[in-house]
Amino acid sequence: MKRLGVNIDHVATLRNARGEKHPDPYTAAKFAIKSGANSITVHLREDRRHIKDKDLKIISSNKSITLNLEISANIKMVKIAVKNKPKYVCIVPENRKEITTEGGLNLRKNINKIKKVVSILNKRKIRTSLFINPNIEDVKITKKINANCVEFHTGKISNLVKEKKNYKEELKKIIKCCKYAESLGIEVHAGHGLDYKTTKILSKIKQIKEFNIGHFIIGESIFFGLKKTIKRLKKISS
Repeated sequence: MKRLGVNIDHVATLRNARGEKHPDPYTAAKFAIKSGANSITVHLREDRRHIKDKDLKIISSNKSITLNLEISANIKMVKIAVKNKPKYVCIVPENRKEITTEGGLNLRKNINKIKKVVSILNKRKIRTSLFINPNIEDVKITKKINANCVEFHTGKISNLVKEKKNYKEELKKIIKCCKYAESLGIEVHAGHGLDYKTTKILSKIKQIKEFNIGHFIIGESIFFGLKKTIKRLKKISS
């Protein structure tokens, strides 16, 4: 059974639009878990554009919620992670001007920096994951860095599927990387841009153990509700 992580960043985006308290990310986190989510993902960005430090503190304090914290490879962010003790941490690239995460980490350029971050988290028994593009070289570097997992950036294949373009070559690349990662003892996850169609396509890859989906779930929930959306994705991804 593949796991489903629900990213609730955009519950916070909606709340912040009014500068008030509703909708509450913590309430959303509890409801998502109750509805079948295996974990909750939050991205604490350096500019705090959606999730705030207070949200992280409240959600992480409830140990019945399996929390996956996304952060940049910034030592200040790592200290925040260590303080809040999430079960999982995913290191992601971060560009202040980007609307959403545009691609995977540049591991070649930042190998020493990221290796130090992963070492700190591993020592505290926090499961580490690197958000990378699906290519063999980055999988090799992930092994050298000693991260527990990779999360492949699925934005390209998601866009191809949505635009009804040929996605077969991108799918082959993802499958190849998934198999290689598994052969190295690295757990495989997938995330970014996923909807029902792309999740169904990728669910056939046995090496993928976890999907992390946010924007689509929150958007779809406007029409069909959070519980129904989560349950449908769980069924599709199983």
